[in-house]
Amino acid sequence: MALLDVKPYDRWYYETVLKPFLPKKFIDCHAHIWLKEFHNESGMREGSQLWPRMVADENSIEDLNETNRLLFPENEVISVPYSDAIASIDLTKSNAYVAQSAIKNGVPALYLAHPKQSAEELERIMLANPVFKGLKVYLQFAPSYIPADEIRIYDFLTHEHLALANKHKWVVQLHIARPKRLADPVNYIQLLEIEQKYPDLQLLVAHLGRAYANEDLGDALEYLKHTEKTVWDFTANTNDYVMEKVLERFGSDRFIYGTDFPIFRMKARRTVENGFYINEVPEGEFPRSAIESDKHMREIAFPEAEKITFFIYEEINACRMACERLGLGKADVEKIFWSNSARIFDVK
Repeated sequence: MALLDVKPYDRWYYETVLKPFLPKKFIDCHAHIWLKEFHNESGMREGSQLWPRMVADENSIEDLNETNRLLFPENEVISVPYSDAIASIDLTKSNAYVAQSAIKNGVPALYLAHPKQSAEELERIMLANPVFKGLKVYLQFAPSYIPADEIRIYDFLTHEHLALANKHKWVVQLHIARPKRLADPVNYIQLLEIEQKYPDLQLLVAHLGRAYANEDLGDALEYLKHTEKTVWDFTANTNDYVMEKVLERFGSDRFIYGTDFPIFRMKARRTVENGFYINEVPEGEFPRSAIESDKHMREIAFPEAEKITFFIYEEINACRMACERLGLGKADVEKIFWSNSARIFDVK
């Protein structure tokens, strides 16, 4: 059975809308690989979104490679993998699998770090595994006594780890928390503080700071105009207005592509209502009970559902529209999809 159901409409969308825009080869800075045996029985933190868990219970390196082959049959894709970022994961086993897979495939990787790890342990592991180009940190690992709506960056990305990343000039890929997302002053003040205090690390702000709705930007971009090297990863974001504003403020040199695979291999499109994002999926794609239990999900009936393609195609098309409105050309697109990440992750 094929990993993905690529229908004629999907192939038309790729050939007509995306292929003329995409460079021949590109880098995905944000992909998850893991095996289901690495998960403990429980571990979902209160406040976690449910819908990403519906797509796949594992994503092997072979599945990731097959996803790229099926979705981008005429492109060369290099994925930067790291573990499933969830509190139930066995970090030792999953990070080891990522390292082995990256070495075997000749690609860079990120290490999924836990804030309780000592700096000494983290440094030892990283130096022993040069395939890891930096750290992936995630809010799921913040102390459980902190309410989900109150998690700050430093609750899961410690100053000890930041100092270590600064010392070794590592990448730090950061998924911010809090209901107001990038618009929350706690987040954007700390983002600027990290760049100023730790100028030698490379900070990647995942998902454009989770600004999925226009309202999620707030005053953040104005405040962050003083940053000089923070890079914006537009993984799993389909908002072309947000992309346009980030590109307009920081330029194509600080904007990079990622997929969040396996999540964004799902068939879906995103709409925003009153500042709240909703993922619209074809009817029958997921169990009805799962749809009804997640406020971010909505079923679309056929025949309208036949025009819903892969989520990652929607993301790339949003980037295309933002670039076109700004008058960005092929050289800018090549930076966004290839050379920026090639520089950051030392891809030749």
